[in-house]
Amino acid sequence: MFPFRPLLLAGLTLAVAARLAAEAPAPLAAPKTPATAPPAPPSFVPPAQDPTGLAIDLPATDSANLPADVIAQATARLKDLVARQNALLTAAEKEGADMDNIKRDIQTLLFDYDSYLRTYPTFAPGYVTYGVLLGKVGMRRESAAILLKANQLDANLPLVKNQLGNYLAEQGEPIEAVNYYLAAVHLAPNEPFYHYQLGRLLTEARDDFLKSGQWTAAQIDQTMQDAFKHAADLAPDNIVYSYAYAYSFYDLAVPRWDEALKAWGALEDRVDPGLQKQTIRLHAANILIKQQKYNHARVLLNTVTVDTLQPEKQKLLDQLPAASGK
Repeated sequence: MFPFRPLLLAGLTLAVAARLAAEAPAPLAAPKTPATAPPAPPSFVPPAQDPTGLAIDLPATDSANLPADVIAQATARLKDLVARQNALLTAAEKEGADMDNIKRDIQTLLFDYDSYLRTYPTFAPGYVTYGVLLGKVGMRRESAAILLKANQLDANLPLVKNQLGNYLAEQGEPIEAVNYYLAAVHLAPNEPFYHYQLGRLLTEARDDFLKSGQWTAAQIDQTMQDAFKHAADLAPDNIVYSYAYAYSFYDLAVPRWDEALKAWGALEDRVDPGLQKQTIRLHAANILIKQQKYNHARVLLNTVTVDTLQPEKQKLLDQLPAASGK
């Protein structure tokens, strides 16, 4: 999006993925545990909220190794940089934004960050906010290099762990990424997004985890479902997380359809009439068909009347016997 390359990055971006893998957090052990495609995810489900958001907060960190006056100076200057950063990112999102001016101002901001980090080379928050900015302007590899430096300075920043996990996942390295996600969850157990990220990674890269030999199918299933369930419990008003938990029953190696029906039923009670409720009824009907409860499925499908859901409804109707006594 923004073709920038500040001077400081030149020596930091070489072999980033290899360094990330080599310095990944020690694995937190996965828990040990004694077909028809589902309807597509509905359009009403918005993206889950990334805690970095559009506006960047000044991260808390342990800077006890720096004198108090240096911390005060570094924090004050960084607050100014973050304020500029947030203003520019917000402006770039507005319709009709003057992108030429915004790009120029972001380029200036990047060079100011470069100068800042040369002045305060051991102040981890500066690397965090700079790294997040680089990611938001499309410089993913450079962002990872800067965030890796933040991680070296302070290994207890969950946002950094999450962002480094994102980079590795994007680079096709889910086995390395999961340790960063697990570390983020461990450091910030009450942040639902980190649990959600872990669940998504295990879902989308399931085959990679199985091939690695480090995870069994049962471990993947339990960790994935626990992650989605924690996210849903921590943010009960966020339908994204509850939907992800209910949807996760499709991915289990050993189906638990009765529990899945309860999850979809609980979600239906919380969503708006129309598209939302009827989408969830499609899922419930799909599960009833898997359980061979055809009459119950047919009754439920008859309540799906929204036009955009008719193709999915028909796919399920086609699976029903012409006449069923069940």
